[in-house]
Amino acid sequence: MSKPVTALSLEPITPLPEGTQAYFDKCKEKLGMIPNVLLAHAFDIDKLNAFTAMYNDLMLADSGLSKLEREMIAVVVSSINKCFYCLTAHGAAVRALSGNPILGEQLVMNYHIADVSQKQKAMLEFAAKITRASATIAEADRQALREHGFTDRDIWDISAVAAFFNMSNRLASAVDMRPNDAYHAQFRT
Repeated sequence: MSKPVTALSLEPITPLPEGTQAYFDKCKEKLGMIPNVLLAHAFDIDKLNAFTAMYNDLMLADSGLSKLEREMIAVVVSSINKCFYCLTAHGAAVRALSGNPILGEQLVMNYHIADVSQKQKAMLEFAAKITRASATIAEADRQALREHGFTDRDIWDISAVAAFFNMSNRLASAVDMRPNDAYHAQFRT
């Protein structure tokens, strides 16, 4: 018997719609697993589709931010929120994309000591401020990002990724979403 994905008794729809099953099969082929976050949403295909559409747009679509930088934001936001699921899953993504197992741990523990550029530190500070006190963000905060070379579109993307993970962290924590065991060992050496 498989471990529960969340603390809630919400079973995935069976059979899954053809498109959803194809998406899950693609995940299994590329990742070696179906991420539990997808399984958690699979009790309602509309919710799953909305989640994956937003996630894929924010994390995979064209952006002035690299995929690594977007994953770095996910980890820093998740660290502040203490989201076990996202720290585990996105920490593995940072390790994979950077090729550096130490960077993932630095971002989880204390992003201030992470071996990243000053531009990336400014990005992470902004994401942290969104997480801790979004109502206090002022033009000076956006201007500081511009001075590090971020465009207004980049600032939108930083903000959107941080906001998405704040929402996702809260949902994952509230339902006790559990990361796939495989994430824990991935890309550590």
